[in-house]
Amino acid sequence: MKIFSLLVALLMFSFCYSQTDQKIYDIINSVSSERIKSDITTLANFGTRNTFSDTISNTRGIGAARRWIKSEFEKVSKNCSNCLNVFYQKDFVKAEANDRIPQDTWIVNVAAVQKGTKYPNRYIIMSGDIDSRNSDGSDFTKDAPGANDNASGMAGAIEAARVLSKYKFESSIVYLGLSGEEQGLFGGKGFAEYAKKNGWEIIGVFNNDMIGNIKGVDGVISNRDFRIFSEPVPPTETERERELRRFYGGEVDGISRQLARYVFKNTQTYMPEMNPMMVYRLDRFGRGGHHRPFNDLGWAGIRIMESHEDYNHQHQDLRTENGIEYGDKLEFVNFDYAAKLTAVNAINLASIASAPPEPKNVAIGGVVEPSAKLKWDKVDGAAGYKIYWRDTTSPTWDHSRYVGDVSEFTLEGIVIDNSFFGVASVGKNGFESVVVFPNTVFR
Repeated sequence: MKIFSLLVALLMFSFCYSQTDQKIYDIINSVSSERIKSDITTLANFGTRNTFSDTISNTRGIGAARRWIKSEFEKVSKNCSNCLNVFYQKDFVKAEANDRIPQDTWIVNVAAVQKGTKYPNRYIIMSGDIDSRNSDGSDFTKDAPGANDNASGMAGAIEAARVLSKYKFESSIVYLGLSGEEQGLFGGKGFAEYAKKNGWEIIGVFNNDMIGNIKGVDGVISNRDFRIFSEPVPPTETERERELRRFYGGEVDGISRQLARYVFKNTQTYMPEMNPMMVYRLDRFGRGGHHRPFNDLGWAGIRIMESHEDYNHQHQDLRTENGIEYGDKLEFVNFDYAAKLTAVNAINLASIASAPPEPKNVAIGGVVEPSAKLKWDKVDGAAGYKIYWRDTTSPTWDHSRYVGDVSEFTLEGIVIDNSFFGVASVGKNGFESVVVFPNTVFR
């Protein structure tokens, strides 16, 4: 009996301290740049996917594009014994919504939901944008192939569905094509409201907007760098939470920032050849993306994208001037790089969807003491918990300790004043939740 107990303990130690899982490497190896190239080519060949373009033709316009995307998700579902729920989600937008809406139109999103086996109402989302534009965002007749912006992100979501549908996960995964991005993030707003109305618990949103360009307008070329944009704290925080931050910190520790750190750490663990770059900003300077509508409702959301942009190939009419070729064409997309960023998404979707829910009501104490104390509410499915800490100036969680299946723990000899702390749940399979920053203080 003692030998059996020892074996169980050793297995638990192995699960909870394991650094990698072979399934994640298999997922990386299953992502196909050739399939992504084929999908980006198909999307670009619809001529234009402008929000106001043709919805009747089967070969041109946004209508043809969204029907094709839906058919691809349905093929994936058929190959996994109907494991995906594929549907349109739409909202009607009137011309007076803003000056970028020239006419009343339906904003139609395409979703494919892979239900979780244990926590079906917990959702992690990977999104790409369906629509494209040229120099004039309201011009829906001229070509706007949008090969990188954003057929690359949309192709990535389809490919992630192909790869991950071969597995089962505890939480649900949503592969999502959003429309109306160029007119004011209307697709994201509509789907976020849909999720809220249906009582979804959103774990996080990975917004993929341009994941196929490796050569920047500044001349820098890199097929390894990518950016992770995240806001510091949710816009829905209360006045009390803002007041506590002033005294106890947390200015860079909101839920979206923790999601960004999770992607950063997981990518470095499984894809060390990649160079994730956390950007402490909601989005690029003066611009926006489809994670923001989810942030606006208080959910974690980040933008994953290339690090080196070429503005000559974004939002431009197809033309050549002074020897410079403008326009978002297929020839400017690096499909191997798009596959790498798709793999980044896929392994993080899989890891989070395989993990238990994050600990609840995390609190911290240890004022004027030579130690830091943390306590939390246990959650269903967690085999144990891991405490993380870092210097207050560090962008990443640099230290950790697995503390077992307990609801409180004291880190002896670690002064609370000098570090920031957080707690993650750990499943029997070794997968961890996103780290939770303490939201209350106790003495």
